[in-house]
Amino acid sequence: MARGVYVTGIDRGDGRQVVELGVMELLTRQVDRVGVFRPLVHDRPDRMFELLRARYRLTQEPDTVYGLDYGTASALQAERGTDELISRLVESFHRVARDYDVVLVLGTDFAATQLPDELALNARLANECGASVIAVVGGKDQGPESVRAEARNAFRAYEALGCDVMGLVVNRVAAGDRDAIAEGLRVQVPAPCYVLPDHPALAAPTVAQVTRALGGTVLLGDDSGLARDALGFVFGGAMLPNLLSALTPGCMVITPGDRADLVVGALAAHSASTPSIAGLVLTMDERPAASILRLAERLAPGTPVISVAEGSFPTAARLFALEGKLNAATPRKAETALGLFERHVDTAGLVERLSVARGGRVTPMMFEHDLLEQARALRRRVVLPEGTEERVLRAADVLLRRDVCDLTLLGDPDTIRKKAADLGADLGGAQLIDPAASELRQGFAERYAQLRAHRGATVELAYDVVADVNYFGTLMVDAGLADGMVSGSVHSTAATIRPAFEIIKSTGATRGAGEAGARGGAGEACAAARPPAAIVSSVFFMCLADKVLVYGDCAVNPDPDAEQLADIAVQASATAARFGVEPRVAMLSYSTGTSGSGADVDKVREATRLVRASHPELLIEGPIQYDAAVEPSVAATKLPESEVAGRATVLIFPDLNTGNNTYKAVQRSAGAVAVGPVLQGLRKPVNDLSRGALVQDIVNTVAITAIQAQAAQAVPAAQEETSA
Repeated sequence: MARGVYVTGIDRGDGRQVVELGVMELLTRQVDRVGVFRPLVHDRPDRMFELLRARYRLTQEPDTVYGLDYGTASALQAERGTDELISRLVESFHRVARDYDVVLVLGTDFAATQLPDELALNARLANECGASVIAVVGGKDQGPESVRAEARNAFRAYEALGCDVMGLVVNRVAAGDRDAIAEGLRVQVPAPCYVLPDHPALAAPTVAQVTRALGGTVLLGDDSGLARDALGFVFGGAMLPNLLSALTPGCMVITPGDRADLVVGALAAHSASTPSIAGLVLTMDERPAASILRLAERLAPGTPVISVAEGSFPTAARLFALEGKLNAATPRKAETALGLFERHVDTAGLVERLSVARGGRVTPMMFEHDLLEQARALRRRVVLPEGTEERVLRAADVLLRRDVCDLTLLGDPDTIRKKAADLGADLGGAQLIDPAASELRQGFAERYAQLRAHRGATVELAYDVVADVNYFGTLMVDAGLADGMVSGSVHSTAATIRPAFEIIKSTGATRGAGEAGARGGAGEACAAARPPAAIVSSVFFMCLADKVLVYGDCAVNPDPDAEQLADIAVQASATAARFGVEPRVAMLSYSTGTSGSGADVDKVREATRLVRASHPELLIEGPIQYDAAVEPSVAATKLPESEVAGRATVLIFPDLNTGNNTYKAVQRSAGAVAVGPVLQGLRKPVNDLSRGALVQDIVNTVAITAIQAQAAQAVPAAQEETSA
């Protein structure tokens, strides 16, 4: 039977959706099959379930999620009593529970439900479902003592009703009061208490939500603009200079539609980022002339301009009563909510209290969750040279909202800010550097000229070279101003990793070229390797439905010899272990065991011997065919005594042609998520992106780079010396 986690509150307005989302995140890290149950629902589809279903790729049928609607429940309770109501709801819960490892129960919302003693109803439901309770208390607009008293009362109420209260979350408190409230509850409540500050972006409606609430018509704007948060409202009726002085970042301007001067002025301010606004609402059903709208569209492409029928006063009344909601159409709010939850909740302790054992399966989502968690555990700074690229900006927005790592974006800061504002991306906290204008440029030129003196580089030549964003980013990593670099969404592999081969060097490598050399002259992979690697190579993490495999080398070395192949296997095993994949190495060939011969098979056989000799602790098998490596039934026939056959997790391909085609075939045919290429062997991490990389691919690669940087900084200083 599934275990249940029941998230409930004591009143409306507690913002518990943040907690529901955070708990779901924790549960999906642990198990593959998580169900959702909402005992009572106002409207179908329920927006919170739709958010969870979209974000966590739930396959649960919506009809199974809901118990009863509130009207039916109220009538049933009045006519047949509470016992009958509870019985019906618990029966619905068990229909969900039998199909899932754990069920997240979303308690009632205390919003005009006509149900007596709703707190007691939630408590009894939790008990009858055998679910542990996480109680949520809202603290908005309350002082510390009032919040502490309400939290103590909530805990005592649920405990007195027999609930297993695994934790108490106090949400939406004033940021300045958070520590005092947390300290008081620590000694006053005998259960873990977590205190979350109020976050303006969570309460702010999006422009799309404003439009729906006002019954507005979109005159201008795209999906990105409509997804922006309206962080405030500025009403324009005065002269333009007065309006401009009143504008605040992320505000919506409300003005009569016949004030073309204010429309153009506000959009011009947005275009110049002084400041960037969310959009405009034009009242009284007055619409600017077509020529003004054309000018507006050119001034601020994508920025929403909305027309509404009502005047300014009724529009204001509606707006001030409007509050943002988490739903499937607000993914950035979800990232903000998760970042808030993860910063202020002891997630490791809560997972332990959830008592949900980690399943044997590792799904792509679990792997992605683990990447973010590992990266967050020891913050590192990653530089993103492609700071003006849309996908990079969207990924940066996610990484910063989730508090995964520190970021530096390269490019003209004004351009970056403008593009971020147009996308509704929040880059607060990110460092923005223009390589061409940076005070670091001269020093980097001198450093590069020193490193490349043997190739005739001069400071004058180097001054031009280091203005390139990839060279500048690599030199930041070399100088310790960043811990790693990720590029390649719009640059070739050669352009991305050639600077690393030239700049990030070590004394540990002596040979090897690589695909990058074949693609454009980055033939110094050997000089860039991190001891004890002999060459730079790559792996992909292939996230299949129920496991994660590591493929190498699918991106760098065209035709490694036996020694290089052995080195790739050792490096790939270390990379796998670093990211939670137990290494069992299969050295792939068209032959298994002793059944074949020839130069290609002999190379793999010799590489396997070298690994066994140098790393006897590694589980390795080779030569072995792919099917014998991963399929137990085939392995039982071909290599019945092998500890690796049928259970391999690290698959080493004999050459780039085989590896690159295989990873792409598995990615496309099996629907696997391919994370990589992840470079290994560099002294400091630099990773390449596919030019078709999605936003989530970039997020994952940055997280991997941050984790690699954590490991790189553990290398003794003596091994970190650079050889020019």
